[in-house]
Amino acid sequence: MARAKRTSSVLETARQRLAGLKKITPAPDFGTDLKLADYETEITAASTELDGYNGVLAAADDAQNKLEETEGKLRARNARFLTAAEARYGPDSSEYELAGGTRSSERKRPVRKAAGGGTLPTP
Repeated sequence: MARAKRTSSVLETARQRLAGLKKITPAPDFGTDLKLADYETEITAASTELDGYNGVLAAADDAQNKLEETEGKLRARNARFLTAAEARYGPDSSEYELAGGTRSSERKRPVRKAAGGGTLPTP
């Protein structure tokens, strides 16, 4: 399942605010600490960081997909080797057990319960 890409409401607010401030004529002067050019640079940097973050998520999704595909192939190979050991040595052999199987003689037999699910009454 793909990871949800992130959006930023703060970034969107900043973009809208910058667009509105740019429309003011003459250009507003808020002092030396608040310059529109610096604000725009900061918005661009935040946008670049967000794009980078979302790119990392996409790369992680791709890596996860490749890993899951590799695991699926390995799972199938595991089953084939166990089946081959069972076919070659038998389902009750110690070789089959060494390959990771459970010997048929070691499997638990199902226990039948009394009808009604309770204990039988004593006379």
